[in-house]
Amino acid sequence: MSTPPGGADSEVGAVRTYVHSHSAAFLGELAEWLRIPSVSAQPEHADDVRRGADWLAGKLRDTGFPVVEIWDTPGAPAVFAHWPAEDPAAPTVLVYGHHDVQPAALADGWHSEPFAPEIRDGKLYARGAADDKGQVFFHTLGLRAHLATTGRSAPAVHLKLLVEGEEESGSPHFRALVEDRADRLAADTVVISDTGMWDETTPTVCTGMRGLAECELVLHGPEQDIHSGSFGGAVPNPATALARVVAALHDEEGRVTVPGFYDGITPLTEYERRLFAELPFDEEDWLRTAKSRATAGESGHTTLERVWARPTAEVNGIGGGYQGEGSKTIIPSSAFVKLSFRLVEGQEPERIEQAVRDWALARVPEGLRAEISFAASTRPCLTPLSHPALQSVVRSMEKAFGRPVRFTREGGSGPAADLRDVLGAPVLFLGVSVPSDGWHAPDEKVELDLLLKGAEASAHLWQDLADHWSEAH
Repeated sequence: MSTPPGGADSEVGAVRTYVHSHSAAFLGELAEWLRIPSVSAQPEHADDVRRGADWLAGKLRDTGFPVVEIWDTPGAPAVFAHWPAEDPAAPTVLVYGHHDVQPAALADGWHSEPFAPEIRDGKLYARGAADDKGQVFFHTLGLRAHLATTGRSAPAVHLKLLVEGEEESGSPHFRALVEDRADRLAADTVVISDTGMWDETTPTVCTGMRGLAECELVLHGPEQDIHSGSFGGAVPNPATALARVVAALHDEEGRVTVPGFYDGITPLTEYERRLFAELPFDEEDWLRTAKSRATAGESGHTTLERVWARPTAEVNGIGGGYQGEGSKTIIPSSAFVKLSFRLVEGQEPERIEQAVRDWALARVPEGLRAEISFAASTRPCLTPLSHPALQSVVRSMEKAFGRPVRFTREGGSGPAADLRDVLGAPVLFLGVSVPSDGWHAPDEKVELDLLLKGAEASAHLWQDLADHWSEAH
């Protein structure tokens, strides 16, 4: 870790000095949490997930939160905490994260035990170090720094935390939890720290995530596989028909052909396109990370624009008929395809699902029976660059990093839109993880310098939001 520059005679210097002087204790406590294998996807770790929730609840009480509760769900528990500000007129901020982690084992390719945290070369290696325990826990250090350097006995904002235990299992009960507890979770804005930055030297703030709709289309033909010599060319083949549907999903420009698919989307402004273009993006390096040899997609857009700000349709799996060695001359009785649609602001999952359903079924030839089913969807989420609360995050990050902050988006999907839609609050992203941290991969790690800068940014954010909240209204 680097030595904190500056002195305690300034806000930035005081926060930095506090964070670094308390970093050893902070990292020791984080290591305790990381030793708990809170893998929500594996039933044998259900007790560990609860133990991890209990551990966090205890540390939040130690931090000073007067209200800390474990909220049970039909799955894993969530942790809720609330610390009211002294000023009743202060804004209310809800911080979201998750305490569950992905499965991990030494045999997967780890160089150290995934649940035995180890520091090497300024990096903390453990499952959950970056995703998401490290980024949840830096808020405790940041809050203590905020209180210590401002002389406050309570945060400058009404501060709430919601840390769920099923994010790595798809958050199946999260929306219902938020709806059921909406009165307790009511907030003016939401801060999500389950995200990251562009790289180690380029601090960035994410402004949005794409939504997701998924479906499976199954075409049924003959009641059983039949002889292709006796019946081929005379009855409809479900695999052939399915291939035609899939082939028609995109036009020659890479655009999705489903009618109305692009209706109402929020397009990138020229300013946003310039901001994306200014990022130090190396397409060849990106392709190596993607294990691919060429880029593809909607024409007229860069790779970053395609991944962050344009809707997509992808074939996730396709099958039907004989799959073994050699040949088997049949007409298969059925064929299937699994599709996913990443959505951007302005696209409603329900409307997209109906459009896809109508489009696909209209292409099924007579004599075949079609079944199409959709999984639970996720809405897209976008916060305008001009939003005053977003500018508070930017200023706080710039104080922590000492350099200008740039903007990104996430191509993936998450619970951000659920929080925004249910609570009616804008969503902000504050994360310091970098791509090399290896989320979900062997040797997941977090850069210690960046983790402490996350704590610094958190310390600055609460006062900045309190000072500038009136600008957001």
